[in-house]
Amino acid sequence: MCGIAGFLRHDEREAVAADRLTRMLAVLGHRGPDGTGLRIDGPVGLGHRRLAIIDVAGGRQPMSNEDGRIWITFNGEIYNHADLRGPLEAKGHRYATRSDTETILHLYEELGDRCVDELRGMFAFALWDSGRQRLLLARDRLGIKPLYYALRDGQLLFASEIKALVAGGLRPELNEEILPEYLANRYVAGEQTFYRGVKRLGAGCVLTWSRGTGFVERRYWALPAYGAAPPASRRDAAAGIQARVRDAVRSHLMSDVPLGLFLSGGLDSAGLLALMAPLTAGPVRTFSVGFADRDANELRYARLAARAAGAIHRDIVVSPRDFFRELPRLIWHEDEPLAFPSSVPLYFVSRLAREDVKVVLTGEGADELFLGYNRYRVAAWNERLGAPYRGLVPAAARRRIARLTECLPRALRRYASRSFMAVDAGPRAQFCENFAVFPSALLQRVLARPALMAARDRYGEIMRRYDDAGGDALNRMSRADLQTYLARLLTKQDQMSMAASIESRVPFLDHTLVEHVVALPSRLKLRGVTTKAVLRDALKELVPQEILSRRKMGFPVPVGRWLGGSFFPLVETFVLGRRALARGLFDPAALQRIAAEHRAGVGGHGDRLWLLLNLELWHRVVVEGEDAAHLMKAA
Repeated sequence: MCGIAGFLRHDEREAVAADRLTRMLAVLGHRGPDGTGLRIDGPVGLGHRRLAIIDVAGGRQPMSNEDGRIWITFNGEIYNHADLRGPLEAKGHRYATRSDTETILHLYEELGDRCVDELRGMFAFALWDSGRQRLLLARDRLGIKPLYYALRDGQLLFASEIKALVAGGLRPELNEEILPEYLANRYVAGEQTFYRGVKRLGAGCVLTWSRGTGFVERRYWALPAYGAAPPASRRDAAAGIQARVRDAVRSHLMSDVPLGLFLSGGLDSAGLLALMAPLTAGPVRTFSVGFADRDANELRYARLAARAAGAIHRDIVVSPRDFFRELPRLIWHEDEPLAFPSSVPLYFVSRLAREDVKVVLTGEGADELFLGYNRYRVAAWNERLGAPYRGLVPAAARRRIARLTECLPRALRRYASRSFMAVDAGPRAQFCENFAVFPSALLQRVLARPALMAARDRYGEIMRRYDDAGGDALNRMSRADLQTYLARLLTKQDQMSMAASIESRVPFLDHTLVEHVVALPSRLKLRGVTTKAVLRDALKELVPQEILSRRKMGFPVPVGRWLGGSFFPLVETFVLGRRALARGLFDPAALQRIAAEHRAGVGGHGDRLWLLLNLELWHRVVVEGEDAAHLMKAA
């Protein structure tokens, strides 16, 4: 894993081109402490920061083919590069390294843009064909590796992280129209980012440029149709899943440097450890993170899984003070507000792992793939009961029942609003609105400019992915999450691990495994109230029973309790402070009411205050260039 950056310019005589590329690479040093390289060829500049994993001695980049006509800067790993190498050599291609990067070059010589169809792995790369004067940008099928770009006056800047685009001359400005989406969903789906004019290349997409055609974006991969896999019995489905996950784990162990595993104590990472242990020469090194808060600590389960597999285990406990001290700097690393508090402990465990290994496997993606979230159970319940309820109870009576539920205690009222008894029980309400951090009614009160609500449909990309999918509501939700919500989690995973100069790999998102699982009936994944049922069946003989049957915690972070207690001054400074309110984005009275209710222990506004706090910190660190290391001292 590495960092890439580059540009395409009009004026090839621009004297500062090398300086610009050097600045872009300098801010990506954490992604590649093992080396740096750049190549300027006519209108194109390619830059690379290297974290040496494969062919440590010979894999320097940018790299060219045999005659120096084609150059590439590449971030990621191609797990089937050894399988592809033999046929390429048989066709006359001469390798100068053992690197997987070189396989992409030779594959491009054979197949052109269709080279991406043959790659199994995680990748983002830029390839310059000087003979054809053609640039190719590509990103892996699930979007594991990030790639951002900005087009200004026909010129292109691209990089693994947005901060490199800023170093290359882009002025950071808030893309205000995405605010409702961020506040509702925690993330921005699709190609838009927090930065005006900056886009992310879509997962499974390529972007090409040539003098004749200009810029053209094309999707080369999509999830297979629902039901493409034949119905399977529970036993056969479980055996097939175990075999495919084991194969994915085996391929992801490709490395010339030490590797380990992030171990949460849940089913996903414990299963990876059980499959990984027999495939490694010695004990697996595992790493976990937790908090002193008993309700936010899974370390006991992680240690149990490690003992069962004979792993060498280390863990770290993060204090609230350490958590908030690092927050501004990690916002700089992630480029956008930290939508998920779990980004912070992920950085701490990455830093711990970096003391022993350079590569880790993680369980990311299994929840979206195997229906592991509680909202899938809620959706199944609603679908099962909703149709009979709407068929038997007239609309007027349903509205009266919905009004009556508003008198229930808060926990029951929240459940009823998400249930089949809600007035609007459609997917937009049940899948999006009822799980929004800021639901529509609250969002309208909070935003100072109501016109922002109409600027962009905050659920539009999610619902487009939902509507494009076939099958039942569970399948539609899973496929929508794989293409929207998961994309933000993968950004967090990449940038927090790379902040500590460590490569993270996600075996559950091997595209051959994903293609198999998404085509299976949802009844195999959610059985009654049992989530990830087929995965549990596949791993039941491999992981400790206590882990197999435990309740999912989901990397809990007690940030709401902290912000309502001794760290409430952060809310006063960065949410309610004069400087924050002067931006004119939010209604001061609405924010003060939210903060007061949270301080009083009512309303449950922890997640809302977290998003608002991070937005202001992002403004100060990224847009205004304030020193992240000293920002918290002011509060």
